[in-house]
Amino acid sequence: MSGLRLPKLPDRTPVKLTILLLPGLHQRLADYAAKYAKAYGVEEPVTELVPAMLASFLDNDRHFMRRRAD
Repeated sequence: MSGLRLPKLPDRTPVKLTILLLPGLHQRLADYAAKYAKAYGVEEPVTELVPAMLASFLDNDRHFMRRRAD
């Protein structure tokens, strides 16, 4: 295993979303993308990793998942 919390991304059809990021967050995402590339041998742009990171975050938020089911 790679040791990263985010598994290798499956094949997907991208959906475009435009957001603004603070420079520090952008740098941390770029650093994560570099670690991802080293771990999996596949370079994925930050724009491809962010949706999977958000999905993982929401899927692991128990409070959100309980409230969503209500």
